[in-house]
Amino acid sequence: MSSDQAQQLDALLLLRAAIYLKKNPLLTKTSSPSKPEDVTDDIVEATHLEFNHNGHQTAALDAPTRFEISDKPINLRSIYFAFLNKDTNISDYIAAVTSSSQRLTAQSKAPLVQLPFAAKLDLNTWLDQSSDDSDYIKPLEADEQARQTAAAIGAAAGVPSVQTVGTAPATKEIDPRLREIYKGERKMGDRNSVLHGIKHTDFSRVYKYAEEHVKRSKSKQQAGSQVRAVANGPSGTPAVLASRNKPTRRVEPIIMVSPSASSLLRLSNIKSFLDEGMFMPPEMGSTEANRLQIQRSLPKIDPSRPMRFILVDSPEMFKPDYWSRVAAVFTTGQTWQFKSYKWQSPPDLFSHALGIYVGWRGDTVPSVVQGWGRGVLKVEIDKYQGPAQNRWRDREEVERVWSAIQDSMISKGMNRDGALTGNR
Repeated sequence: MSSDQAQQLDALLLLRAAIYLKKNPLLTKTSSPSKPEDVTDDIVEATHLEFNHNGHQTAALDAPTRFEISDKPINLRSIYFAFLNKDTNISDYIAAVTSSSQRLTAQSKAPLVQLPFAAKLDLNTWLDQSSDDSDYIKPLEADEQARQTAAAIGAAAGVPSVQTVGTAPATKEIDPRLREIYKGERKMGDRNSVLHGIKHTDFSRVYKYAEEHVKRSKSKQQAGSQVRAVANGPSGTPAVLASRNKPTRRVEPIIMVSPSASSLLRLSNIKSFLDEGMFMPPEMGSTEANRLQIQRSLPKIDPSRPMRFILVDSPEMFKPDYWSRVAAVFTTGQTWQFKSYKWQSPPDLFSHALGIYVGWRGDTVPSVVQGWGRGVLKVEIDKYQGPAQNRWRDREEVERVWSAIQDSMISKGMNRDGALTGNR
């Protein structure tokens, strides 16, 4: 079957059927491969995708598909590349897209489209039959020819026709009046889409609370047995019982992150910077959380165990006592960031917490930041030039940041339990 005929049968449905039957298509250098040399493993060198689950059908890799992002159709090459990299982490996927796009551009071919995390997950969930609906796939036309085309692909491949997006089953004719009723119905997800969804959710916070609950339950049981043992002995005095039952909970210091769109470090990329010592642009981060956690060993404060820090970009959910836990504030020099803070004046703020300004290496530090004096640490990082860039200097700057945070916390009376007892 020719490439044009394959496009009439819809490349997305052909790919889905091939994956269902575990007969992955072949990358070819021509629309009519006839010898082994026409087949390749390199998606950059290939020009077509050949499907072998229902005869021989080819589809052009540069042809647009019904998968759209912001009303822009994504070509088949980008779709198949996202499927091949479905288990690849986001940073490696971005690097692979960049490298392959450079090679495609050099060959005067259209570069790959980098799918956002949610779109990539939605695509692969639909391709592997985990979900029958997609927010990104444009439905087929609802006329008889389109339904027959979708049914032909599904029936020939052993895939039920009800699994085609945006089409009614082609196994029987639907009354026109009933079709009008169907148009007014609201789509409800199937069991997989309801349970799993298409958005990655971080449940680490739930795990933390559950772990603390179990620890508290065990400690209460142990405390109860100790109270009974002490009460029956000579040391069962109220003072002894009170000292043994005194609750101890380690306070978690807080680091404020700038919410400014011009900030080099935001919640989307600050964890990789402070935890892994590597800078990446904020738009490359995938987190949508408004609160993060990070652990760091501060040997001058507690050499035996790491300390957990909370990272937020807004004090909206702060309780009054939270301000005594603020250890550092990342700033771009824009004073509107402090309007909702307890200390709105920069000199006052940075007398209570360490200020940190991060800028490109070689750029001039804003005069307003210079005017805030020694209370603000100036950090310089190399400009980002791609994932292949050697960023060994980032680690040096990160160590400077943590060293300054540790010294600042000590100067303000931070102890190993996380209590800030300085001038607050």
